[in-house]
This record gives sequence, structure tokens and C-alpha cells, in this order.
Amino acid sequence: MHAPVETSRVLVALHEAVAAAEEGQGGALWRLAERGRQLDANLVRLSPGAAVAEHVESDLDVMLVVVEGDGHLDSGVERQALEPGSVAWLPRTARRALLAGPGGLAYLSVHRRRPGLSIGVRTADADEGGEAPCALDQVCPECGRMAAESDARYCARCGEALPT
Repeated sequence: MHAPVETSRVLVALHEAVAAAEEGQGGALWRLAERGRQLDANLVRLSPGAAVAEHVESDLDVMLVVVEGDGHLDSGVERQALEPGSVAWLPRTARRALLAGPGGLAYLSVHRRRPGLSIGVRTADADEGGEAPCALDQVCPECGRMAAESDARYCARCGEALPT
């Protein structure tokens, strides 16, 4: 028996997804959810002036595509402007922070899908399983701040409940 054949298709119109969101709604507006996928993608909107705090992603390269608004990408060494159509590469192990401009910032984030968590012994040359889950549940949907603690339930900046 053969596996079903996947077909190519359009999943979302990014500008329409941003326009359909409630006024001032931040956080993930859309997520790639297809079964068996090798990628993860999220359409994220930061409110005006909101930030994703400086952090380092140790396992995955990430690509950001700015859909609407503007802001800055801060590498800790350099601050670069972001505007609609900008494509930013965030290599793994590189410091990064995002700051939304006065009109907010909506961007598509794309990276290799993390394998599911598994129980077992992890060896130095293992290439699957055991990686940390996606950190979007640590990004405040109201102001876009990333929680410093992995078990935080509320945003330290604005008090909004974090996604579960």
C-alpha cells in the first residue's frame, strides 16, 4: 500500500489574515498545521512598540518575512530596519531581538519543524528527538514580550495570560 500523495495548495493569504485579526490583536495569527510537514510557520503580529526580548535559538535557523508594519531586528551588535518585504535570516546560535515600530509589525516566521519530544538516551551524534518545543507559548499575545521563565503563566510586562 502506498502513502497518499500530497498536493500543492495555497494555505493562507497573509495580508488577509492580518486584516481579519481583531484590532490590536497580537501574537500568532496563523500557524502551519498540516500533518506530516517538515516545516513550521507562524504569522505573528506585534503591537506598536512591542518587543520580542533578546534571545538565542540554539537549534534552528529561522527566516522572517515582514508582511506589514515596520520595526527593527537587533542582533546585539547591529540594529537593522524591517519593513514590508524584508526577509531576515536568523541563524541558530545568533542573538536576536525584535522591536515593532509605531504601526506594529506582522511577520511570517519559518523554520524546520522540531521533532516531537521522546523518552530515551540522547547521544552527541543523534539527529532526532529530544529538542525543546516551540517557544511561541512564551510570547505574550497582548504586547509581544517573550517570557524569561519557561514556566511563566502571565506576561511580566502587561499581565496578560500567556498561551497554553
